Amino acid sequence: MSQGASQSRVKFADQYNAWLRHHRLSAADSLFRVLDNLVSSVLTWLVIGIALALPVALDVALDNAGELSAGWDSPSQISLFLADDIQAEAARQLATELEAREDVASVRFVSREDALAEFSELSGFADVLASLEENPLPNLLLVSPAGDLGGAGAGGLRAQLGAMPQVAEAVLDMAWLQRLNSLMELSRRMVMAIGALLVLGVVLILGNTIRLAIEARRDEIVIVKLVGGSNPFVRRPFLYTGLWYGVGGGFFAGLLVTLALWFLQQPVSRLAALYESEFELAGLGLMGFLNLLVLGGLLGLAGAWLAVSRHLAKIEPR
Repeated sequence: MSQGASQSRVKFADQYNAWLRHHRLSAADSLFRVLDNLVSSVLTWLVIGIALALPVALDVALDNAGELSAGWDSPSQISLFLADDIQAEAARQLATELEAREDVASVRFVSREDALAEFSELSGFADVLASLEENPLPNLLLVSPAGDLGGAGAGGLRAQLGAMPQVAEAVLDMAWLQRLNSLMELSRRMVMAIGALLVLGVVLILGNTIRLAIEARRDEIVIVKLVGGSNPFVRRPFLYTGLWYGVGGGFFAGLLVTLALWFLQQPVSRLAALYESEFELAGLGLMGFLNLLVLGGLLGLAGAWLAVSRHLAKIEPR
């Protein structure tokens, strides 16, 4: 009994070593075959890389846009247009009272004279405004809500401040932020849809490539099956071929995205400097690049498995 158990363990170990040896040989042989046809392999890698790079580049662009607009997620300032009979001294006193509130971070007073001067400078109608007999603009308080207030809290604060007798109108313009968030969400869904279609295209491209490789080695497959080779034994080299094509396509995709970001970095930095911003484009990073390699490899295995499962069973010795 003990001798039989020992023989079983040795037999299993031999089978495992043979299985592992065949994996190594299949991986090395398939890689050699891919590199042996370097021109066609590079073209295949480029096609896969371009298909993967497009949704990845769009996703990176959306991430950068989200980072740029991160500071806009807090509630906007509430503009309090004071009544015409509220003079500058009373407006400053009201600003001091509002700053004492817990739901108010800061208050800035803009006199009607300063508002008219700023409007004249920005609008370019300085001569027209100078001809007015009186200043039509009211005194203004710019109220910044506390940081822990959300959009609903800022809306409630606007309603409270707008009900004060000194305030003629309170304005909280959140519509632009809501439109921006909706546009970002729509863009992300579009990127997901485009990415899903392109991923499907990559799988089909790889499947067709592996199908051609199967047809080119039809006689070899028939001979292997004649001498007793199993379907997993025959399938293994083609799966590794799909893996190498997928990993190479992922590498080219990461390279294309990195080159595109490098090409755009300088003009983006100049544009940010004009707005006195330190914003810089964020790239894939090491983990993003590795994730592309893994994704490409998985897609390569999926495409190879699809092709092998459909075409390998049709090749049988006669």
